[in-house]
Amino acid sequence: MDSKAGRRERKKAATRNHIAEVALRLFTAHGYDEVGMREVAAEADVAVTTVFAHFASKEALVFDQDEHHEERLVGAVANRSPDQSLLNALRAEALNAARWFSTPKSISFWTLVEGSAALRGYASQMQARHEQALVSAIASDPEAPTSATACRALARFTLDAYSLARDAENPLATVEEIFDLIEPGFAPAAGRQSAKPPK
Repeated sequence: MDSKAGRRERKKAATRNHIAEVALRLFTAHGYDEVGMREVAAEADVAVTTVFAHFASKEALVFDQDEHHEERLVGAVANRSPDQSLLNALRAEALNAARWFSTPKSISFWTLVEGSAALRGYASQMQARHEQALVSAIASDPEAPTSATACRALARFTLDAYSLARDAENPLATVEEIFDLIEPGFAPAAGRQSAKPPK
């Protein structure tokens, strides 16, 4: 990539992030249903067409990290080191997400989502897409469970761990507890005695 193309990409990413940050601030302050795309564009000092060039829908303004989250999920499996088990990789990524769930920004974000039927529906569709992507990554892994049902179950249990951790008083402990429950059923299929990271 030449320097001009690199600058264009950085500028594009900066504009996208700015719009998303402005939108989230407006939605949090005034309510998701009370703010339209024109208000977001005006506050961000960009054209409405610019907003739509970066985001296909109003919901996507809120879930601007959707693709990044899916990439991290898939990458946790596909890019894991040879000495890291499949379950260990999934646990580590879930723990990484759980650290964010404890922050005020996360609490404010999910309060906004839970208060809107449109956002709850979008979140549900997003999770279904993430599940399918994670199923494919798991099924392609050398330590994949032996059946398609087991691969789908592991992906679903992993994503459910995110949801349960998000609502828990102690997200990190919740992730650890969930993976301790998952491990006995899936570790044998992965050929490992333990998927829990060393202390």
